[in-house]
This record gives sequence, structure tokens and C-alpha cells, in this order.
Amino acid sequence: MSRYKLVASDMDETFLHDSCIIPEGNKAALARMRELGVLFVPCSGRAYNSIAANLDTLDPELLGETYIVSYNGGFINRYGDPKPLCTCGLSHEAADTIYRRGRELGLCVHVCFDDGTYNVFDPPASERDFLASYPSIRYQTCEGHPDLSFLEAKPIVKVLYMSDDFDALRELGATMGDFAEDLGTAITFSSNRYMEFMPQGVTKATGLAKLAEILGIGLDQIIGFGDSANDIAMLDAAGLGVGVANATDDAREHCDVVLNSTCFDGALPELVERFLEP
Repeated sequence: MSRYKLVASDMDETFLHDSCIIPEGNKAALARMRELGVLFVPCSGRAYNSIAANLDTLDPELLGETYIVSYNGGFINRYGDPKPLCTCGLSHEAADTIYRRGRELGLCVHVCFDDGTYNVFDPPASERDFLASYPSIRYQTCEGHPDLSFLEAKPIVKVLYMSDDFDALRELGATMGDFAEDLGTAITFSSNRYMEFMPQGVTKATGLAKLAEILGIGLDQIIGFGDSANDIAMLDAAGLGVGVANATDDAREHCDVVLNSTCFDGALPELVERFLEP
């Protein structure tokens, strides 16, 4: 029997192929995990409903009694139940300040809400293509919306800046640490296109710790599986941190092991074979 009881897996660029497709090998690996008694838990920066939609093509028995950790550890749901067990959020003042700064910089801005819907402002064509398979997105323009006062009734979880020039976005993030901290937020990066403003103290590691408490297991019994900066805290906190072969350089530094398989190959079978098989 494996010493590990749970695999906490990022979704995009880790478990999923392009266009949110689950590689066939990953489906077979999920079936083997069920046989071994190891829980598979998606742990993503996206909202619960978006993650659950990706899993609709799977046999529900593969996901029985599991959980979904969403919004970078801020929300935890039992799979199949849209009511979260825990939540987080930004003040409207902080979200508005971040939005207005992004607008001044001419960036595409995502505003993400607790109900799993997103408002995406001024997306380039590449972003519309990237989000084509994502549910619950409303596209808007910054013109006519100088601030977020029109959204005051909606609880906001996080705000993202998007750019096709990811290197420039990371350089921008390096200059905005004080700005973010003053607003009670912290910056992370994902999908080689996003800079994310999350509530301070909310990470995939904190979400994982809450889930471990719910399940009555130790963090040392968890494998963290990821690819990018917003996975780093999870990779550090888990008993074993595993990266896909396409992991970013900053995430690789926090992996105990980097697999030979990429997300495009379907990397979960290699993880199962190397670390879960008796």
C-alpha cells in the first residue's frame, strides 16, 4: 500500500492538455489510483465550476468522495456540491485599485467572483481563443468602466492581469510588491500569461492544509503535482513535490522530482508508476 493517500494536482499545464482536454493516459491512471485507494484532488487557480466542467467527461466513480480545491487554495468543495466548505475574498476597494492600475497599463484584466463567474476586460484575440472552452465568462471593455463600482454587489475573489508577453508581465510583477502588499494582496503567476492578485495568506498550501485536516491525514501523505509559480507553495508543503516536464524554471526549483512526461503526454501515469505502485 502506498504511503501517499492523496495527489493534489494542478489542472492547466499539469493534468490537462491544451483546450482543457484530459489525456487518455490520465484517465487510466485515475482508475488505477482508485484501485490503490489514493484520492485525486484537483487543486487549481480556477473556480470550482470551471474545474468541475473539465471533469464531466470522466466516469463519476473515479471521483467519488473527492474534493476540489479552487481559487489557489481559497475555496474547498466536495466534488458534486457547489456550496464551498471555505472561501476567501478581496475587498472591493482593493480590487478596484488593482483594476484601475491594470486599466492605466493597458492590460487585459480578469475580475473573478465567488460564484465562479469572471468579467474579462479588453481581452486580445489570443485570450479569447485561450478561454474558448471556459464557462461563465463575460467579456467587457474598460471603456465606459473607469472603475468597478458597477460590480459592488458581487463578492470578488481575485484579480488577474493577462499579457502575451509573459516576461514583461513578470518584470511588472517584480515592481509591484509594495503595491500589492498595501492592498492586503500577494502576487503569483500562472499559465505563462497571468499575474494574479490573491488575498494575502491564501495559497494552495493553506488550502491543502485545510483539506488534510478535513480528511484527517498529514501533509506528508500528500503528493503535490504542478507546473508553475502558483503551485510553489503546494509543492513545498506536500510530502512529495512533483513537477511535469514542462514545469517553469521557478517551479522546478521547488520540486523534489520532475517527471519525464509533459502535460501534453499525460503525465499522471508516470507519477502513479513511480510513486504510488506497491
